[in-house]
Order: sequence, then structure tokens, then C-alpha cells
Amino acid sequence: MMLSDKTLAYAEEATTAILGVDALYRRESGDEEGLAVLDMSGQHKPEAFSSYQDARERFETLKTRAAGLLELDRALYYRQFCDSTLNFMTWREGNLAFEDQISGFLHVPAQPASEAELDKMRAEMNTLLNEMGYTGDLAARCAAWEQKNRVPADEVADVFETYMSEAWDRTNQRLPIPAPKSDAMKVETISGMAFNARCNYKTRTVELNIDPILTYPGLKHLVTHEGCPGHYVQFKLRETWYREGTAPADGMLSIVNTSSSTTFEGIADNGLVMLDWIETDDDRFQSLMSRYRAGIGTAAAWKLHALNEPAEKVTDWLRSVNLAGGEGWVKNRIRFLTAPQRSVLIWSYWQGEASVTPAYLKVPVEKRPEFYRYLYGRMHSPQSVAMFIG
Repeated sequence: MMLSDKTLAYAEEATTAILGVDALYRRESGDEEGLAVLDMSGQHKPEAFSSYQDARERFETLKTRAAGLLELDRALYYRQFCDSTLNFMTWREGNLAFEDQISGFLHVPAQPASEAELDKMRAEMNTLLNEMGYTGDLAARCAAWEQKNRVPADEVADVFETYMSEAWDRTNQRLPIPAPKSDAMKVETISGMAFNARCNYKTRTVELNIDPILTYPGLKHLVTHEGCPGHYVQFKLRETWYREGTAPADGMLSIVNTSSSTTFEGIADNGLVMLDWIETDDDRFQSLMSRYRAGIGTAAAWKLHALNEPAEKVTDWLRSVNLAGGEGWVKNRIRFLTAPQRSVLIWSYWQGEASVTPAYLKVPVEKRPEFYRYLYGRMHSPQSVAMFIG
């Protein structure tokens, strides 16, 4: 599973090049979060690009050179990485339609969740809730389930950190974490943000939005997504292995709107499966609801940016189909989806789990340590993650 010196050297160049595009984008857009939203190295100097055309020439060269990398998955991934960046620059120059942003940035199908897919998930939720004894139509059953499982606001932090402790232990049994348990993420409750939760790795804090209605199974999902074995473990392993000299430099970055975005979220959403932690019907319902929310998120984004429907109309539609989370969830989704620089990222959640979990389940138990190294030790697209040969 070790990468060649040639690939590691290439990754150093790719890292300084993408940081150069990030710096250029921040200057011209005023977006303070940028393209590279996290840089754990602090030692890679961004390349100086005077314009997107200047940067384009660099990435065309990197794309050509990617074909010469020794590992087939790296040749594919870095070609897609370059294509993502070239498409991002085309978008910034005003020449890329919304559907082309989805396929060009993320390398996933440029289409929202279909009504048939959403209906299928609604039917599965309805059946499961019926088996659990809930009555009424689907909306009434979901509301009753949510009320039964709701976590009081003043207990959210304690419940979250209790789950985090167990998630750490379960992860450590399967994938050793190179840190003491005291390094684990803590929770900070916030309000008014455009996300449900965010892993602030540098401060070891999960910023948890308490505007949506929060449930015990929902917090369990967020713990595994933002903490263990999700984003915290992703960052910890990338950082540790890079400093050991065995992982590529671009793993020190978290980059949005690129070929790694989908599997970044998919690894996090695979957390409950990886930890064998879907134990009850409530957990199963939550898994369906998380998938459904990602699906209606893509449908809402498509309405906003491909069909150009007014935000008020899309908000009303989202409110009519959301089934759980309340008004707080609707408002934070709309804030997320109306930001042009982030609007395609909802497809990372819709396609992420669908890319990572099937690949994970195909790996025999005895080969999973090798797969973990492959999955966490290098950046991936949906296509490259499926190339594991154990």
C-alpha cells in the first residue's frame, strides 16, 4: 500500500499548485473560507498565479504528467483532481453551467435525486415506522418518532460527548488512532449557521448547530461523521502519515469542489456501518432519514441553480418534504444551497455514501486493515476508491 517516491513528489507539486489557485480565488472572490478550507501543514508555499489562465497552464501540465504515475488509482485520481481545478477556474471565469459544475468538480452524475428514488425512501421509512408502532400518515409518524427521540437542548453537549467516547473506542478497535483519547473532538453548540455540524480540526471542536431538532440517533450519526471514524480520524491519519513520510502532501488539505469532496463525505457517512453501530430500528430509521435529506438537498439545489426557481418557492418545497428537523433544518439547508461557491457540495453527501459503503462492504474482513490504509491514506474520487485490490 506504499506510494512511490514519484507519486509523493508529484503530490508536493499538486499541493503548492492548488494552494496557489486557492490564494487567487480568495483574492478575486472575497470568499474567506476559500477553496482549501483547511491546511494542516502550514509549510507549503502557494504558487504565485497572476491569473486563472496562468494557473490553467500549470494544471494542464500536471494533468499530462499524472498519466505517468506508477499507481493506477493515483494516475486516475490526479487526472480528475486537475480536471476539477480546471473546471473550477472555468466556473470562476463565468463559463460553466450548474450541471457541468456538478460533474466537472465532483465527477458524479449531474442530476438530482429522482422522485422515484425519494418515493422509495419515503416508502421504506413509512414501512419501518409502521413496524415500530407509529400511526398516521408519514409526516405524522416522522413527527412522533422525532418527538420520542428528541434530545433536550441542555443535554445535547453531554449526549454528544458520551457518543464520542464510544465512537472513539469502537474506531480504535478497528483502526488504531495515533493519539491519546484526550485528543478527541469536543462539542460547541452554535446557532444561525448554514450547516448541521462542522469539524474544526485545528481546535478539536465540532461546531454543532442546535437550530434543527436533534435526536439521539441523529447525534450518533453526527458523532461518527464529524469525529470517529469520520473527519477527525481522516485528518489525524493524513497528518500523521504525511509527517512520517508515507502519505501524500495533498492529504494535508481539505479542498472543496474537487475530486476528493465526495469520498471525503462518504467516508464520514460510512462511519456507523464501519463501527457496526446500526443496532436498533431507530438507528435504521435515522440512516434512511440522513440519506433522504441528502437526496432532497440535491433536488432543492437543482431547482435553485439549474431551473432558476425563486429561493422562496424552493424553501416552501423543502419545507413540504423535509419530514424531520423542523424549520431550523430547512433554514440552514437553504443557507447552504444558496451560496454559489458551496451549492454543488450537497452532491458529495448524496453520492458519497453510495460510493464508499459498497466498496467497504466488498472487502473481506481480513483485508480491511489494508483497505483502511488505502481509504484514509490517500485522497480519492468515487472512481478511485473502487479500485482497491486487496
